[in-house]
Amino acid sequence: MWELIRANKRNSVILMFLMAAVLLLLGSVIGLALFGPDGTRLGLVIAAAVWFVLMLISLSSGDQILLASSNAKPVTHDDYPQLYNIVEEMKIAAALPAMPKIYIIPDPAPNAFATGRSPQSASVAVTAGLLGRLSRDELQGVIAHEISHILHRDILYVTLAGIMLGSIVLISQVFLRGMFYSSMGSRRRYSSGRGGGQAQLLLLLIAIIAAILAPVMAYLLYFALSRKREYLADAGAARLTRYPEGLADALEKIANDPSPQLTSANKVTAPMYIVNPFKKTRQLMLSDLTSTHPPISERIRILRSMSGASFRDYSDSFTKVTKSRTVVPPSALTKEDIALRQAGAEARMKQRLQAQTRQVGDIMRRVNQFIFITCLCGLKLKIPPNYKLDKVTCPRCERILDLPKR
Repeated sequence: MWELIRANKRNSVILMFLMAAVLLLLGSVIGLALFGPDGTRLGLVIAAAVWFVLMLISLSSGDQILLASSNAKPVTHDDYPQLYNIVEEMKIAAALPAMPKIYIIPDPAPNAFATGRSPQSASVAVTAGLLGRLSRDELQGVIAHEISHILHRDILYVTLAGIMLGSIVLISQVFLRGMFYSSMGSRRRYSSGRGGGQAQLLLLLIAIIAAILAPVMAYLLYFALSRKREYLADAGAARLTRYPEGLADALEKIANDPSPQLTSANKVTAPMYIVNPFKKTRQLMLSDLTSTHPPISERIRILRSMSGASFRDYSDSFTKVTKSRTVVPPSALTKEDIALRQAGAEARMKQRLQAQTRQVGDIMRRVNQFIFITCLCGLKLKIPPNYKLDKVTCPRCERILDLPKR
């Protein structure tokens, strides 16, 4: 495991250096185009300063910013004991040094992500839709996938790489918008001197091309390794649960879920989720090169083709399904026999869609501070948080019920 973590860290450093090179090159080209030869260093310094400030913000409170932007609400064992127990099981199986904080996103679209700066300060967030639609084995597979991201040190990488990507996009957008609004003044300036003006115009053209291509290059670098990390997290989940079918079933349910697109997701947070949160339509179908995640159908086939639960078993299944070189580092392909376990009793039972839909609604109401009261007649009342009175009348038996103090 430590060999895998070491290889993961090494690949992260390489990617970060490549993205830093794109950022600094973009800054120097823009500085050269705007201020001439003396502006190269100025552009370099400005680009580095923007990245440094954003990185400090990311390291100090990046995880809380991501959780807040996702509308995630913290929950305890008393709120959702099954979810808490599953996270605790996977924390023990992965030998994490601390229990991750648990959050719920009040959204019917099933999905989940992990964030944080280190395994000591990690968080796991799941949507209400995920809790309401998955069996215990399936939920355990999703949680194991997110715990694997924490164990492999992916969470800090995603935060830092996202900030680097944001810096590149920010500098590019500021420059391109500035050029658009100053285009008339630029024409008058270049018309005053032919030789120097033509050279300056050429440099500006190069800078504009660089400002357009730099974010594209950064996105491709970011997505390439993000997709690889999803495969490795799937492998880690199979190893922790010894039941890859659970994660495969969960991915299948998430992919086929008819719920609307996750409202709180954006381009920066999308790579963190277990499944791409953006719904694809025929008109907006993106190329696999620009996708933040591997194809779900491929991930499912790999998991269901595994003959065991070790990294080597996943590697063999990956090569068999994709016909390409494995994503698992050679150092992790140790001789390790981990037998698959049988499905739990709950996974063999038929799930009732109507009960699940009701459960999703209750989860979202509980997260949003609704009060649940059961009348003596058996009717369950759900009182919204903005209800001002201290009593409520049961609509079935007309009993007057006292509300607990808030």
